[in-house]
Amino acid sequence: MSPEATPLLAILAREIRASGPLGLDRYMALCLGHPLHGYYATRDPFGRGGDFVTAPEISQMFGELVGAWAAAVLAMMPATGVRPCLVELGPGRGTLMADALRALRAAGTDFELHLVETSPVLRGLQAERLADAAPIFHDSVASLPDAPLLIIANEFFDALPARQFVRTELGWCERRVGLTPEGDALAFGLDPEPDPRLTAEAPAGAVLTLPSQGLAVMRDLARRLVARGGALLAIDYGHDRPGFGDTFQAVAGHRFADPLARPGEADLTLHVDFGALARAAAAEGAALHGPVTQRDFLLGLGLAMRAERLKARATPDQALAIDAAVLRLTDPDPRGMGALFKVLCASHPALGPLPALPPPS
Repeated sequence: MSPEATPLLAILAREIRASGPLGLDRYMALCLGHPLHGYYATRDPFGRGGDFVTAPEISQMFGELVGAWAAAVLAMMPATGVRPCLVELGPGRGTLMADALRALRAAGTDFELHLVETSPVLRGLQAERLADAAPIFHDSVASLPDAPLLIIANEFFDALPARQFVRTELGWCERRVGLTPEGDALAFGLDPEPDPRLTAEAPAGAVLTLPSQGLAVMRDLARRLVARGGALLAIDYGHDRPGFGDTFQAVAGHRFADPLARPGEADLTLHVDFGALARAAAAEGAALHGPVTQRDFLLGLGLAMRAERLKARATPDQALAIDAAVLRLTDPDPRGMGALFKVLCASHPALGPLPALPPPS
């Protein structure tokens, strides 16, 4: 191995030599979730000192508006005799939930807080920040209680492992991660034989992403919502129209990086296929709201008015920072957060229209 090799590279190399090149889903799962050397197991990646900044870290307004939305939806959910659960998937530092709890408490909402988090580093931050809410932690959605659920998933689905296939003259061949001829670095390759189950027409070189784990999570949660009531709010960057393209990316130090260069030391993500998520939820009987852009969702919840209230008691510098946050969160440029990020909700069919979202379909 090269002197730049990470601890995880040696583990990956051993598995590749023993079992052959890895599917992208296996590679992502190890890089992000290895218990000793995985990206999320070893660090706090958020904020200026980390690798990326999420919407809750940009402004308190984001979490407060999501909290107001959650309070309104919890009030709409019929009483069942079972205390509803407020769930966040991948809560980061707990920033979103800390801001959301202010709005929820102001509304007098009753719930039990559950957090799905695999990172021991982030769990510690969440437990400290949200101690007053006595959160209950879970390693996966499988152990969530059998109760009405209101689920928040902000930048959660983009980090779930997925498979990729590339169109060749033979058909759709799965993309694999193997070793270079020298055996000291990782390289992309393709299965020699195509997958006969994939028949979509596309030009040679087209990339097809199958978000198998994300779809499984959505189906599981949609079944729970239909059986016991509630809603799931997913906010993430991605697309709502079918198509082909390679969106697999790595980010380290707030810059794009080579996703194979230093495994375990960069965040790995894929753009979310909101159309596929919606179809998975609908197949389980859930009602769908959206997707809409993050810009439309936040402005529909009153972001502009919330910003003006904050500015009324802010210093000039603080007011400028508030304006900058609003612009960043709602930037309509196709590459800006306002347009690139989408909002999709799946709910119990009887829940009805929800704040800042289209009528259910």
